[in-house]
Amino acid sequence: MSNLDWVCVPRLYEVRKNHLAGRATLEHPLKQQTVTVVDINPLSLALEGTDPLSQFARQDEELNDQLSQMDLKSKRRERDRIEPEDNTLQWSTRRLGILNRFTTNEKLSLSTSFLVASGSLDGGNESIKAQTVVADKTKYRLEQLDHFDDGTMRHMMDLTQPEYIQRFEQLKQELTQSWHNDQRVKALKIAIQCAKMLADTTVLQFYPSQYVLITDILDVFGKLVYDRLQAKASGLPGASAATLEREREAARDTCQNWFYKIASIRELLPRLYLELSIFKCYEFLTSDREEYEKLLRRLTHQLRGIADPLVSTYARCYLVRMGVTVTPSKTYIRENFGDLFIVYPQIFRFVARFNLHPEIVTASSYLQLYAPAFDYMLLCLVHKCELHTQDMLNECKQLKNNGAILMSILSSFTSEFIATNALEFVELIKTSETPGISKSQLLRSLGSCVSSCAPLQEQRVTFLKAAFETINKLTDPNEYINCVETWAVFVSQYFTIHEVNRLLGELNTRMCLGKAYEKHYPQLQNILSRIMQNYRSIELLLIQPNFLPYLDLFQKESVRVEVCKTILTYYKQNSEEYTCDAVVTNALMYLGKILNDSVNALSVEDERRQISQLINVFIHKVHFGRDLEQQLGFYVEARGTFSNLDAVYVTLVHAACKLATRNTSRSTGFIKACISYCFITIPSISAVQQQMDLYLLCGQLALRHLCLGQADACFEAALQLVNDLPAATVDFEGKPRSLERYLVSYLCNMLATLIVVPDSPEQGVLYFLRLLLDVIGKHEFKADSTAPSVIYLHALDMLYVQSLEKYPYHIKGVVSNDDLYGHDPKFLAEINNLCVQVVDAILLQLKALGVAHQQRQQAELSLDLFLRIVRYADLERETVSQLALNLWLLANKSQTQLDTKTLPQTLRVVEQLYKQLRDVAPAQAQAIAKLLLRMRNS
Repeated sequence: MSNLDWVCVPRLYEVRKNHLAGRATLEHPLKQQTVTVVDINPLSLALEGTDPLSQFARQDEELNDQLSQMDLKSKRRERDRIEPEDNTLQWSTRRLGILNRFTTNEKLSLSTSFLVASGSLDGGNESIKAQTVVADKTKYRLEQLDHFDDGTMRHMMDLTQPEYIQRFEQLKQELTQSWHNDQRVKALKIAIQCAKMLADTTVLQFYPSQYVLITDILDVFGKLVYDRLQAKASGLPGASAATLEREREAARDTCQNWFYKIASIRELLPRLYLELSIFKCYEFLTSDREEYEKLLRRLTHQLRGIADPLVSTYARCYLVRMGVTVTPSKTYIRENFGDLFIVYPQIFRFVARFNLHPEIVTASSYLQLYAPAFDYMLLCLVHKCELHTQDMLNECKQLKNNGAILMSILSSFTSEFIATNALEFVELIKTSETPGISKSQLLRSLGSCVSSCAPLQEQRVTFLKAAFETINKLTDPNEYINCVETWAVFVSQYFTIHEVNRLLGELNTRMCLGKAYEKHYPQLQNILSRIMQNYRSIELLLIQPNFLPYLDLFQKESVRVEVCKTILTYYKQNSEEYTCDAVVTNALMYLGKILNDSVNALSVEDERRQISQLINVFIHKVHFGRDLEQQLGFYVEARGTFSNLDAVYVTLVHAACKLATRNTSRSTGFIKACISYCFITIPSISAVQQQMDLYLLCGQLALRHLCLGQADACFEAALQLVNDLPAATVDFEGKPRSLERYLVSYLCNMLATLIVVPDSPEQGVLYFLRLLLDVIGKHEFKADSTAPSVIYLHALDMLYVQSLEKYPYHIKGVVSNDDLYGHDPKFLAEINNLCVQVVDAILLQLKALGVAHQQRQQAELSLDLFLRIVRYADLERETVSQLALNLWLLANKSQTQLDTKTLPQTLRVVEQLYKQLRDVAPAQAQAIAKLLLRMRNS
């Protein structure tokens, strides 16, 4: 079709847009309307008994009903019973921590008669026989209890810790199952055997976990007994008052029987534990809280008979744990501590023994076994009552080797009390010499307390000085760094930058001795993180003299990189909006360079992305105000520093473009400098797609600021990259994604920009459009791709706009081709020739689609070209009119592949165009009428 006689016609009709009328509204038009219909039916209220008359009747009935009165009293008593109101005293919150903390690799042993094969026990699987006389039933159960030591005990040795825990779970299930099978004696035997195991301290380091497992079983036993008595005392629903009283009396008798059974246990330890496990059942015998106090004091006195201090301490812990659920009194807890302080020196006889035999357990590990019990008992003593806090502190001062108690005081007492007596605690720690409890452990606990609640303002400096006098005397680097790690929060939170800087300087000095920093990278990282997390000004911290030398302690590259990431992350979260301080900027550049240098060919994409994001944040925060030259100088320095990160280069290009728009002085020289910076930076980016986007952006910016030479260079560089664009890229899911759609969108954007770009006298008419068409002709598309057709169609649109006397849009100050050529005939001839070339290219695409049997795409492309010919070309030319008719016929051949409305709508568009031109351009309208006639006849 090279003989096509194409001539662009002028646009003689006005393009109109029909806008819908708008109206103001208070709600979003897409918001769903929810209507709630409430149907209030007085009759239904009356049937439900919620009307006023029914309520009064029900109240009167309840007041006259003795049974209801008893129920109300029972509910009030239930509500008045002392229960822990919060989770502070709940043992369940500590259980898992103890099991995870106290573990062992040694083999464990367990002795029981209830984990053997079914049927091998005497009465192990049989239920209690039905008795007709109550006395016979009681006699039978007592006989079972007497046969407790019948030689059926089984000793399981060499159990691992998981196996040991599994056996206790089985015992718990066996106890529950026996109870529900009405085998109360068997359940009691299981509980007794478990309680006896609490005297076994063969594997010392596992004893706290063993205590937790066994007391879990005792708690289950106690709950089963209590629930059964509660069910008995409640009676059946609807029972009379007399029947209910008899049931309560029977429940009291049953309760007494349980305590009698437990009192008959010969050994002290299981007898005490079993009585404590059902201690809550005393409420069926008495409601006097003073009676509870007497019972708890009696049990406290009995605990004096336990010789082993570890076993005795945990037994006292169990007593306190049961006591806090029934009485708010602290007297019995205080008495337990009085007894504990008497036997406290005996603990250190064991410590001295273990110092001679550290292969059994170390002194420090042995004292740690007491910590859970001491902590919980002290917490119960001071919970919502500070009556005994000062007394306990004074008694602690009088104790020799008071480190273990002091550690528990610091863990259990309120932070407010510790802050009030902070100087006193420092002196206590300073004079403490407890085997197995180092000063560093005590100092760390104290540091944690004052970090959450600081001493008074006037005491802080004296307190900090006194504390660090002791810390600095620690000779072991491990103890020293662990202490400072805890105290870093206190120093950074409550003191000025000078104290923080001094702390970093002391750390630098101590950790450089013998290269101690090589063994303490995690602690050094945590110290820095805590300082940055708690100090108010990150910028002020960065400019301290000891900050960057502190970073030099991290000689291992991987650790140094992580530290730099941490610093920049905190800077991102907590810094000011902008900074222009040169010291801060240099520090940030130093950190960023470390991260940039860590990136190499083996770095994963996620690592690059994470580092780039951190560096980009601080690049955006560096702002020199109106000093634009200094800002551009910073970007030049950043470009040389961060050469391994494409994402940072992209940010720098965007920042330079934004900087050019801030130039209020309209200095062309500075704008050219910004665009030149971008033009030099873009080729260093490896991704072709990003390069193309940035070249187009910079070209548009240069055009906006009348830098035509720079704009031409950017547009040319962008077009020359098209053939380097890969066919597909990999998305975030790792799947290939075609770039054809991107290329079409990009070139359409380019064509829209080129409309206002004036031709350069050195390059000829419509140089960039010719270059674009040449690039598209050489680019390799898929055989069935419609991308080149879409681009050619938009190129035809652009050419038609070039033929108009006045372009639809301009850039202020830019002399576009409409003013440059003044609708010169030679210029229009060049446009017509280019239109012929573009149409030929589209016709070749139509032929290729036909060969590939892509009838639908071929028909759609035919209609698109048909409409453009009708709008843009002179239909009085026979070759043009015939081409339009042929395209219409081609589309009609594949009308089954198209939507049924497509062809009629296309016909209506042509008819509408005829109506618009009928009065303003009769000759052109007549040509369209002839075409319509031929279309209908065909």
